[in-house]
Amino acid sequence: MTAGRPPRVLIDATSVPADRGGVGRYVDGLLGALGGVCGSAVDLAVVSLRTDLERYTRMLPGAEVLPAPAAVAHRPARLAWEQTGLPLLAQQVGAEVLHSPFYTCPLRAGCPVTVTVHDATFFTEPEHYDKSRRTFFRSAIKTSLRRADRVIVPSKATRDELIRLLDADPTRIDVAYHGVDQAAFHAPGEEEKARVRARLGLGDSSYIAFLGAKEPRKNVPNLIRGWARAVADRANPPALVIAGGQGHDDDIDRAVAEVPSHLRLLRPGYLRYADLPGFLGGALVAAYPSYGEGFGLPILEAMACAAPVLTTPRLSLPEVGGDAVAYTSEDPDQIASDLTALLDDEQRRLALAKAGFARAKEFTWESSAEVHIAAWSRACS
Repeated sequence: MTAGRPPRVLIDATSVPADRGGVGRYVDGLLGALGGVCGSAVDLAVVSLRTDLERYTRMLPGAEVLPAPAAVAHRPARLAWEQTGLPLLAQQVGAEVLHSPFYTCPLRAGCPVTVTVHDATFFTEPEHYDKSRRTFFRSAIKTSLRRADRVIVPSKATRDELIRLLDADPTRIDVAYHGVDQAAFHAPGEEEKARVRARLGLGDSSYIAFLGAKEPRKNVPNLIRGWARAVADRANPPALVIAGGQGHDDDIDRAVAEVPSHLRLLRPGYLRYADLPGFLGGALVAAYPSYGEGFGLPILEAMACAAPVLTTPRLSLPEVGGDAVAYTSEDPDQIASDLTALLDDEQRRLALAKAGFARAKEFTWESSAEVHIAAWSRACS
């Protein structure tokens, strides 16, 4: 990199899923900031799936946006292309740094590499992953820590766990908190809330919201059990709405089968992006009793929608929630107790909603992009 000139960076966006889940939110948020106020600080090239080409071309008018081969839409082909085709592309676009945003990176890139490691829960919570997934990501994280010039993580908790568990070099790790899109995630008006309740068939019924993947680490079964115990004896029990991807937690069906017949539990799957503020901000409580997160984007997005949040003090979650959320444990009885306390205290819910909304404004994609740019400059030099 020539002094005074921004680094030429190639970002591999081929790992972004169609559902715009966690990694999609991260890549979209980062690229949006790089295409805006941070754009002059980096000379950017992006390679993406063909389905995202128009999206990123529109988002990044000053960048070179390139389509990946059609085959990389399938994970095995993408991982093979990452090791062979991606380094060749980096050479073709004159990249001085290659950024891989999802755990894995080329072993021989031909230029400095930075990689984002989103969490260490494959090591701290191994029982919540099937064997093949756990084995793959453990190997990928170890390889990236060894091979990458810089490693970017979304929280101090993730950094500390990588150092503690894997003896990672702290001088090569940069902490870049995720941001939240304040336009997409905002305090909703009454019309937005009513529209979502109508779409879900809730009418005027109140509800508890969960939004996220149905993975064992998210602790959805114990949320279902805790909610049922908290509301079963109420005159007008609030529903529980479990929204998001289907995931692979078989215990959810067992927990659903235990729910008393007079209670209402909805599983609508993915919600439209435009409906998320009304869904989160219209809930009595947004509950997220996870066993541990690398960052905790769902609670930040709920806070930005002025929802009172109930979560756990595990790993990175207190870094995001601070004093602006309520905390519980992973145990269903404790979830029931803490959820009951929130449902019975409207003033506390209002105070949490206000505090969370204010705290969410501290997390911006522009700040995250600045840390990334600094890491890319260090990798170059």
